[in-house]
Amino acid sequence: MEPLPTDVIDVRFSALVGFLFLKYCTRELTTWAEMLSRVTRECQEQFCEIFSEICECLQLVFGIDMREVDPINHTYVLVSTLGLTYDGVGINGHSFPKTGFLVLALSIIFIEGNCVPEETFWEKLGRVGVHVGIEHSIYGEPRELLTRFLVPELYIEYRRVADSDPARYELLWGPRAHAETSKMKVLEYLAEIDGSEPIAFPVLYQDALRDQAERAQAKIATDMAGASSSVMSREFSRSE
Repeated sequence: MEPLPTDVIDVRFSALVGFLFLKYCTRELTTWAEMLSRVTRECQEQFCEIFSEICECLQLVFGIDMREVDPINHTYVLVSTLGLTYDGVGINGHSFPKTGFLVLALSIIFIEGNCVPEETFWEKLGRVGVHVGIEHSIYGEPRELLTRFLVPELYIEYRRVADSDPARYELLWGPRAHAETSKMKVLEYLAEIDGSEPIAFPVLYQDALRDQAERAQAKIATDMAGASSSVMSREFSRSE
């Protein structure tokens, strides 16, 4: 793996973050003792605070969640945030996970009413240090990441605004984003960052609730169609 960028990762625990990336890529569990052994003696005395900072960095920048799976033995697993399955490791010359960018993109689209003009999208990303046309230490060039990878992977829909001249574009969630995550999961993620609850964002909360209801209705319809098809198949078999 390439060296960790010092503008994102504190050099004092870059070895630990590199170790965690390897665990993430190999889908292996890690323990508190293993992580503790990857930092200097000085850092070990403040490891609880450092651990919290690292977890926040992994989630916000790289889109990786650290989850404790065995509280007795203090064993952890690293998984993609929001249940997304595409991390872009190894694309555009960078070996770091790109899920953090995808989470940012999906969050902006959701916050902006589920459809955001391209210029507004880049303006919002610029506020967090991700600028179109400028190489990012983690994500590479963001427009390339969006159009060459996230759009073909069906996470983002990038469509031309009807009758726009000159052409203007807008961004929406793609079908893969809808399949792998939900508006409520994104809202819970945003509320966690804010230190609040989803209901603290009433407009987004109502939108997420509608999305949940629509998903439930679609599942019921699919289950009923499947059950009906099964009954018809059995009846057809009996009549032969």
